[in-house]
Amino acid sequence: MTQREVTDQDNLTWTCVQAYAGLEGKAAEKATELSETDEGTVTVVCTPSGQAQTVRLQLPTDWLDETTDEELVHEIEQAR
Repeated sequence: MTQREVTDQDNLTWTCVQAYAGLEGKAAEKATELSETDEGTVTVVCTPSGQAQTVRLQLPTDWLDETTDEELVHEIEQAR
């Protein structure tokens, strides 16, 4: 499962992973297909290292490679 970690200005480390990323094979393909919106986004779940609540984000399908750490932190802050 591919994930990313970012740290916000409150020194919380957030671990972000695409929903259904732990599935394999045909199940993973079907889950990814179903989770992608018509706008080309997928659900990403970000879990904090501290007391804050987990957040769910809608990010572009290429978020792992194309979304900067700063953009990811900004999206998390907006969702809190």
